[in-house]
Amino acid sequence: MKKKVIVIGGGIAGLSAGIYAARCGFDVTILESRNIAGGNCTAWKRNGYLFEGGMHRLSGSDEDEPLNKVWRAVGALNGSVNIRRPEPFMVYDHNGMPIPVHRDTDETEKQLIGISPADEKEIKRLCRSVRRLKDLSTPVLDIKGVKVTRKSRMPPSMLFSASAAFRTIRKFSDVPVNKYVKRFGHEGIRNMILSVTGDGTGMEPVIFTMGLLARGGGGFPEGGSLPFVKRMTDTFRSLGGELRCGTRAERVLMEDNKATGVLACGAMACGERIRADAVMVATDTMAAEHLFEMPPKGSWLDEMRSVTVPTTAMFISIGINTDLSRHPHCFSFKLKRPTELASHTYEFIGCVNHSADRIYSPEGRTAMTVQLGGDTYEFWKNAKEEGRYTEEKQKVADAVMTALTEHIPEINGKAEICDVATPLTYERHCGSWKGSWMTEISPDMRSGGYPAVIDGFEGVYFAGHRMMPPGGLPAALLSGRRAVQYLCRDTGTTFISE
Repeated sequence: MKKKVIVIGGGIAGLSAGIYAARCGFDVTILESRNIAGGNCTAWKRNGYLFEGGMHRLSGSDEDEPLNKVWRAVGALNGSVNIRRPEPFMVYDHNGMPIPVHRDTDETEKQLIGISPADEKEIKRLCRSVRRLKDLSTPVLDIKGVKVTRKSRMPPSMLFSASAAFRTIRKFSDVPVNKYVKRFGHEGIRNMILSVTGDGTGMEPVIFTMGLLARGGGGFPEGGSLPFVKRMTDTFRSLGGELRCGTRAERVLMEDNKATGVLACGAMACGERIRADAVMVATDTMAAEHLFEMPPKGSWLDEMRSVTVPTTAMFISIGINTDLSRHPHCFSFKLKRPTELASHTYEFIGCVNHSADRIYSPEGRTAMTVQLGGDTYEFWKNAKEEGRYTEEKQKVADAVMTALTEHIPEINGKAEICDVATPLTYERHCGSWKGSWMTEISPDMRSGGYPAVIDGFEGVYFAGHRMMPPGGLPAALLSGRRAVQYLCRDTGTTFISE
């Protein structure tokens, strides 16, 4: 008989784990508490609009990247999926002057020098650092001791490029962005960089994103999160896997420190005991203790809990009754006055304009999203407890609409919907710790990721974006793959490679 595997969580990590386990010959059931799979890779419909709430760019979208083979193996990408690569990638509006960031680093360098010849030396230095990251790709590696059909190896050239790239990233990690931008004399270039990340953070997100663009990555699969996830669920089911949405895992059942199944609660009844030979916990690891009668303990778990800082944001979805396709796909601008919202002060607003993709809005209308970063979880938690939650959300919606209308006067009076999602929204719908989908980059962060197993918990495997910081979709994908390799190693099963 096939060994039975239960995967808790139907996000990207859970789907990845389910697909690889089914392909390796296991009988797999995924339990997903929501009525749809996808986890943080999600979107929602409001009044005829579709708002993209999970995917903004995808590492591994380029066919030359090793990660692309994994996305194809799980069915998320295939030859018929169109990858959109809007140019320029983003535009910062400096008092009416567009300052673009292109995927082509040479073009970015040329245009920035044209805007500020006096900053030529520093612009070239920045772009030279970006080029060092051009050949940095996320490696796809195998764990020790697992039998595989095809060994995944990192070519020496990639190893050399990775070493140079990480040295560059570390160099930038030591410089706060508000200190780094002082190297530039042009206010617009300074503000363009500040608009990408908060002024109290490091430069790593900026340099890493520019490097991703330089190597052709960071494309956007047409249609976004929902069809992306559907292709994965279709792949899982085609392999004989069972996806049970609307079923919440209450507890991992253990006997003599070995997993024997899951206690589940579904739409019809609670208390269902589902037998299993192995259980994969593909929910947020930082919020998984409740799944065990005796919470798991381990050195890597202690480390994760001590160094993990959540990346959270307020997410504003706006439906506008006008066509804004003449505006850039991704743009940012400085507010006329700093605005305090949810305990944070914001000077910039960044927008994603989906008017070029008709799946997101009716003809002649525009779906737009705004993301306001910063850890506001405690603010919203207190607001909820004190009965101020709806009122505070309205304040955010009003402030964002006022700023957008000042920047784009043609939308005045044409907003048909302005919906605010807080970290509590993501916590409630996705079960993510503090409503976060990534981990803040820090020097203490473990770059190689955490192991999928804990001593004394036989048959239990962990996956999820938190297992491979800083997280995101690629980390979730690879963590599911790696968890199955641990399962294969422990059961003497050959792992079916890409």
